[in-house]
Amino acid sequence: MRTRSIKKNTINVVTLGCSKNVYDSEVLMGQLKAGGKEVVHEQKGNIVVINTCGFINNAKEESINTILDYVQQKEAGLVDKVFVMGCLSERYKPDLEKEIPDVDQYFGTSELPALLKVLGADYKHELIGERLTTTPKNYAYLKISEGCDRPCSFCAIPLMRGAHLSTPIEALVTEAEKLAAKGVKELILIAQDITYYGLDLYKKRALADLLRALVKVEGIEWIRIHYAFPTGFPMDVLEVMKTEPKICNYLDIPLQHISDSILASMKRGTTQAKTTKLLKKFREAIPEMAIRTTLIVGYPGETEEDFQKLKDFVKEMRFDRLGCFTYSHEENTTAYALEDDVPEEVKLARANEIMEIQSQISWELNQEKVGKTFRCLIDRKEGNYFVGRTEYDSPDVDNEVLIDAKKHYVKIGDFTDIKIIEATDYDLYGEPC
Repeated sequence: MRTRSIKKNTINVVTLGCSKNVYDSEVLMGQLKAGGKEVVHEQKGNIVVINTCGFINNAKEESINTILDYVQQKEAGLVDKVFVMGCLSERYKPDLEKEIPDVDQYFGTSELPALLKVLGADYKHELIGERLTTTPKNYAYLKISEGCDRPCSFCAIPLMRGAHLSTPIEALVTEAEKLAAKGVKELILIAQDITYYGLDLYKKRALADLLRALVKVEGIEWIRIHYAFPTGFPMDVLEVMKTEPKICNYLDIPLQHISDSILASMKRGTTQAKTTKLLKKFREAIPEMAIRTTLIVGYPGETEEDFQKLKDFVKEMRFDRLGCFTYSHEENTTAYALEDDVPEEVKLARANEIMEIQSQISWELNQEKVGKTFRCLIDRKEGNYFVGRTEYDSPDVDNEVLIDAKKHYVKIGDFTDIKIIEATDYDLYGEPC
């Protein structure tokens, strides 16, 4: 028998997936708070909103398991209502409604006003830049555009997020100013394709113009660029990075592969020669730039020769940061028509081999940092360590700088000069100067 919940009317927002989803949850929470609602993030509440990811198989499984878990809690009387939003809901709503009918309602990625209405709040257009941030107070994500116009064969994002739509520079500056007023010191610019920014609004790639506007925001000290597409990269961004100290010498540029035959099948619009030339231009322009990339192994038709080319490329380019994913065969993508012919165990073995190569590269690069001093932003205290980052590291995915809290004190949310005294493959250990 279902027992009645006695919790107060609190909305718990649960976020799964990438930083774009984090941003969307924060916007939802800001709207709910403005509507007078009690809202928490991943804490206890009798009304649950799950912001799902539908990008690849692992993410979909996590989203479905989370939905099922909260449906069970609903049946047990621990929560009253369960709502689902986000990419999985956008992509599979009819299937989800049929397979998991105990969810109260499903909403797609563009249905925020409808979700708010069901939750008893009105969508307020005037709340530009108003969010309840869930990240540490010193940094925040700034989503500069939505959707993607790229034709990548393996990617389902356009199915879930629609066509590319840039946010005007003025609106982003306003949002940055509001974040700075709350103590945010680092902006992490995100989008499905950040290099496409401005083409729809200004008829040109306007990322450099946006950066020039954002550096003027008082209180913002670091601006970091994520998810740059390699084809059509606006080279004027390098000039801004070189001349504006607030722009971190850091670039996240997912390359996915390097074999020409795989790149052609992926519809990436580039080649190994063009990609290598682009990366060399980056390093010539800004030698100290940290370059992060992501790769996919096990794409349909990937041969041992293709994989060897990828390994050789990783060894040659010596990326500062690298993530590797196994190919996920996604419905309604153009690659879905291809045979998913690389066995799962081969995919996993190849991913592990790439990461072993990168681990050695990362260890070697980190050893070069020992004895040097870096300006670090302190994010949090964890166990016996304060945890910070250099300008060459993004939260959650890159190196962390660990400071022994039993010996030293640093203020969370502040910048501090830290001398590196020891390094592993993915962590740096330091002490205040």
